[in-house]
Amino acid sequence: MTIRVIIVDDQAMVRAGFAALLSAQADIDVVGEAPDGREGVRVSRTVRPDVVLMDVRMPEMDGLAAARELLAPPPGVVHRPKVLMLTTFDIDDYVYEALRAGASGFLLKDAPPADLIAAVRVVASGEALLAPSVTRRLIADFVQQRPAPRRDPALRLKGLTPRETEVLELIARGLSNQEIAGHLVLAEQTVKTHIGRVLAKLDLRDRAQAVIFAYEAGLVRPGDPH
Repeated sequence: MTIRVIIVDDQAMVRAGFAALLSAQADIDVVGEAPDGREGVRVSRTVRPDVVLMDVRMPEMDGLAAARELLAPPPGVVHRPKVLMLTTFDIDDYVYEALRAGASGFLLKDAPPADLIAAVRVVASGEALLAPSVTRRLIADFVQQRPAPRRDPALRLKGLTPRETEVLELIARGLSNQEIAGHLVLAEQTVKTHIGRVLAKLDLRDRAQAVIFAYEAGLVRPGDPH
């Protein structure tokens, strides 16, 4: 199945470069582009892409506001694409809020071409693009912004088994599935099963939301070793 993509970025050269790279892939079709968030929302609702590559900083409407509109559409709008945020910086002020809004992850604009292609495929498949190193930076950012646990997530934690709670904690510490498997002496497939159950029980969409949930619930706290 072909992955339909639109590119939203205020730099024409960036849009052209990404479009050329992605269009050269047999399984990816670039179906639109836009120079700002407002136009990006309009194009997305017109062509209904699977994935939106969304720059963070743009005129008219920034990428965060546009992502919110696409991921929490008004009544009557049923299309919700996956949103992959593009940023120039290693950790952007908007990354945390973009993930809370429902973005599936973020990618550095200067990432190797193969990473961009892989990112589109990963996000289109329903996975979150959040590498362990990125998770750790996200956690550091989270700790500065939101140090106080919230009650609701803490109550929801009670629905998890001890093993599922352990897996969630290790996700929040930035461990990959392979690292979690090694730490708990489990098969990697078993870890994936546990993660699936954690996400289902907590009604979380992906790994990115799981990290945020773990911190909001106080499962992992500021100053804990990673």
